[in-house]
Amino acid sequence: MIINSIERLEETIDAETAALLAHSFVDQQEFNRRKSQSLLELSRLARGLRKEAVTPELAERLQSLRDKLETNNSVLEMNLRAVQEVADIVSKAIQSSESDGTYSAVGHY
Repeated sequence: MIINSIERLEETIDAETAALLAHSFVDQQEFNRRKSQSLLELSRLARGLRKEAVTPELAERLQSLRDKLETNNSVLEMNLRAVQEVADIVSKAIQSSESDGTYSAVGHY
């Protein structure tokens, strides 16, 4: 049952990562909901798991999940930085178009 939970979470993470890398539309709320739901399910299943029940297959699947989460995190960070850069450019363009330069924050000595 825990393997199925890991597989569902991996599918969600893979889909989100692929969409972000392809610069496709990403419904971030939906991905966050699906990831949260899967993580809750996985946490509940793991709570009842005894150490001796961790098979080599399960350990391998958990490591794979960890790797996918790290990749997903990196791609999300990259996209957030790109959004911030675009927002900064737009903000500066708006400020520049609304200002005649009289009250510039940059000191000219």
